[in-house]
This record gives sequence, structure tokens and C-alpha cells, in this order.
Amino acid sequence: MHSSITDKGLSQLFQAATDLVARRLPTGEAVAAAILTQSHQIYTGIWIDAALDAAALCAETGPICEAHRTNEVVLASVCVIRGSTNGDIQVVPACGICQERLSYWGMDLVVGIPGTKIDGVCDFLPLSALRPHYWRDVLPKKLP
Repeated sequence: MHSSITDKGLSQLFQAATDLVARRLPTGEAVAAAILTQSHQIYTGIWIDAALDAAALCAETGPICEAHRTNEVVLASVCVIRGSTNGDIQVVPACGICQERLSYWGMDLVVGIPGTKIDGVCDFLPLSALRPHYWRDVLPKKLP
């Protein structure tokens, strides 16, 4: 994990995502994400549904785009979901597409996974632990 990331920072990141769920999507199913940048900025986003599944946008999409727009380096990402059944918040690891988007900043970036370290429901692992056989590792290092 990057030396500038603290448990307090990861807890604030998780809290930013859960606060967005409560504020923006107070009832029913909800998905939100938050990313932490090297300058300690937290960007948040929500999942955008669409009638055509391929047109839906993951909750991480907005924060990832914002980090690119502001030329920030992403250090950590977390995605949370609240189901409509019991209303409990759960951590969802980034999907494969978002893992690919996050890999732009390197495989040592940390991603939220279900666990107990942060607020009893979240742990963080390096992206490399989620993708131990990453496809780019076998290609020449000079590729974009």
C-alpha cells in the first residue's frame, strides 16, 4: 500500500461512498464509489442504470474521469452497494472493467473488498492481488 495512505484516509474514503448513498439515493438499491488521490482529494460517483445494460455506467466511472480531468494520481478506490432487502451497506470489489480503468495508475493502487478492517465491512488490497495474472505483465513494457 502506498505510504501516504492511512487507515483514517481509507475510512474517510469508505465514509464518503456511504454518505453519497444516504444523501443521493436514500431509498432502495444504490451503488456508489469513491476514489482517493495523491493530493488527498476524494471524488465520488454513483452507478447510472440504463435500459441497455452495455450503456450503464459503473459508480467508479465519474470519479475516474474526474481524476483524469484534474491530472490527479489515484491511490485507492472503494465501491459500496445497498440492496433493497435489508438496507445494509456492502463493499463490492471493482468489476473487471473498472479494474482495467484503475490500472492506469498502477497495480499498487488499493481497492476495497469485503472484510472487517474499515468500519467492520471493508478491507483494501492492492489491485495486483485482484489481478495476479494481469494481461499487460506479459507484454513489452514500451506499450502505451
